[in-house]
Amino acid sequence: MTKKINKDLTAEQKLVLFEDGTEAPGTSELNHEKREGSYHCANCGEKLFDSNAKYESGSGWPSFYQSLPDAFETKTDTLLGYERVEYHCKKCGGHHGHIFEDGPKPTGKRYCNNGVCLTFKPKN
Repeated sequence: MTKKINKDLTAEQKLVLFEDGTEAPGTSELNHEKREGSYHCANCGEKLFDSNAKYESGSGWPSFYQSLPDAFETKTDTLLGYERVEYHCKKCGGHHGHIFEDGPKPTGKRYCNNGVCLTFKPKN
């Protein structure tokens, strides 16, 4: 994994991706993105999610019920005093969010992603 930080990231993106920050809920324009396409890591450009896996979770963050295969590595996060599964881009190590077990079928998973960590590329 390369820990290279993209020099074009904003201060907020660096905070969330590499310093355990979280964006405020409801602030990401990607919450309202409905077009067909794909979501990529804002740091390294790696493709992480397809738009068909995105759904409205009501959490305030872009949510997906599955990622692309081998897109992420996970670790246990106890920062809030209880265990959560945190996920990071496998290519660059950037933190994207947490995985919860309250998502829709077919996986039952909710990848709760900080919107500032993603870029959306519409399908051509």
